[in-house]
Amino acid sequence: MSVSKRRGTAWESAIVDYLREHGAPHAERRALGGARDRGDVAGLPGVVIEAKAAAKVELGAWLAEAEAERRNDGADLAVVWHKRRGKGSPGDAYVTMDGATLVHLLRAAGYVGTPRSEAIAAPDPGAERRAS
Repeated sequence: MSVSKRRGTAWESAIVDYLREHGAPHAERRALGGARDRGDVAGLPGVVIEAKAAAKVELGAWLAEAEAERRNDGADLAVVWHKRRGKGSPGDAYVTMDGATLVHLLRAAGYVGTPRSEAIAAPDPGAERRAS
């Protein structure tokens, strides 16, 4: 196994351990899926996590990969959990998502209301995700 592969596997395992310690007992590393990859961490229904421990940050490419995996999985949202240089804990790492995912989370948590366009028309709860 290459050094980068070992580093990636260790980072995925650290994320799984962190999630389990913080209330996600079913979190687990997912087997590689090839062209139909569905992310690196399973056990959180509706969520795709793409784990990255790379030295070079490529947010655009990583988010595109996570979005493709979200579609493959049929999940509601996708995030990239990337290692922060000089920090070992996933709790100190960065989690990156697109703006639509942030608004989806804010709405689900009750921080934002119904968009104006949906307030006029009959609400369709999955329309925003299906459009992407």
